[in-house]
Amino acid sequence: MMGLPITLPEIAPRISAGAFILNSGLGKRNVPAEAAAGMHGFAAGTYPFLKSMPPEQFVKQLSTAEIVIGGALLTPFVPTALAGALLTGFSGGLLGLYLKTPGMRKEGSLAPTPEGLGLAKDSWLVGIGIGLLSRGFIERKPRVTVKKAQKLAKRQSRHAAREARVAAKK
Repeated sequence: MMGLPITLPEIAPRISAGAFILNSGLGKRNVPAEAAAGMHGFAAGTYPFLKSMPPEQFVKQLSTAEIVIGGALLTPFVPTALAGALLTGFSGGLLGLYLKTPGMRKEGSLAPTPEGLGLAKDSWLVGIGIGLLSRGFIERKPRVTVKKAQKLAKRQSRHAAREARVAAKK
């Protein structure tokens, strides 16, 4: 029997971030043209390469990306490292909006202005993403099923008994 590529401590951050992002993506599915233009203009002001993309296309792609990332975080068979990489990349872009958009931070500080508070709160997504990424790559131990562990313990027990018999004969 093969275990899932996710551990118990990873469940809560994956659910909280995944549900948040999935809901955000679903909410952008059918936005009015005016709202799409506003989101596009805000993002294009920080990331100029987006200016050439029509607002409706931008919001549709953003919505799709959020749905995919949220779904990946909520799906237990998606490896934690992959889910963490997706979340870190996406939230890094949001953090870039916060750091690069004028008026989002207090002068000479990382502290948000009232206008920047909505983006500053997304820093928790970066933290979760980095945590998942590091757990996925660094803190992984090979998983051993209960059956395999019992088999290994039995084998080690027989080996120890054999060594004890050999030592007793000497």
